[in-house]
Amino acid sequence: MNLTEAVCARRSIRVFEDRPLEDSMRKEFIIFLEQANAESGLNMQLILNEPNAFGKSLLAKFGRFRNCSNYIAIVGKKSPNLEEKAGYYGEAAVLHAQKFGLGTCWTALTYKKTPEVIKIGPDEKLVALIALGYPAEKGHVHKRKKREAVVDLEASGLDSVQEAPLWFRRGVELALLAPTAMNQQRFQLTLLHGDRVRARAGRGFCTKIDLGIIKYHFEIGASPKEFRWM
Repeated sequence: MNLTEAVCARRSIRVFEDRPLEDSMRKEFIIFLEQANAESGLNMQLILNEPNAFGKSLLAKFGRFRNCSNYIAIVGKKSPNLEEKAGYYGEAAVLHAQKFGLGTCWTALTYKKTPEVIKIGPDEKLVALIALGYPAEKGHVHKRKKREAVVDLEASGLDSVQEAPLWFRRGVELALLAPTAMNQQRFQLTLLHGDRVRARAGRGFCTKIDLGIIKYHFEIGASPKEFRWM
């Protein structure tokens, strides 16, 4: 499964099989997170066999999680772009999991904090958790906006998205498949100067995290076209 296939197959999973990750899978994820942390400067951590974060707390019940004892904690140094970076590299982990048949679900609120297992430095912040495990449900396909709703046509000099280059249209399509908080899809993409793209977050809950996720998806869709973010 390549990344484009992983994007199309991904669903938010909240119900998991009650079994631990296989040892080979655990090793694979540790290597992946080490490489992603080295590249990003984040401190993403794989937490296994820990039932409290998504256990019996009221927040977890509200999130309707079941049998979730594995998750990725996205931690990073406090900075203006921390949330966006967390979204970008966290989604890379999500799609890496999808390629191996694992289910995931982003959550920035519906979990219980577990400082006894997540290592957070004095200058760091826990941005979100990603539930992880073998899916026990198919997940749901959420409604998504039309392309014209997330592209600034006027600033792009377009009458319709169909007039844009194929690589841009593909990027938009995959961006619309990205998970966003409350399925709000509050972002805007603009094509500028032929090979430059501007991505902006709208107002709302966790939209900066969403922006990082959107950018990662867009890059997958636009590949192998070389373009620059504005």
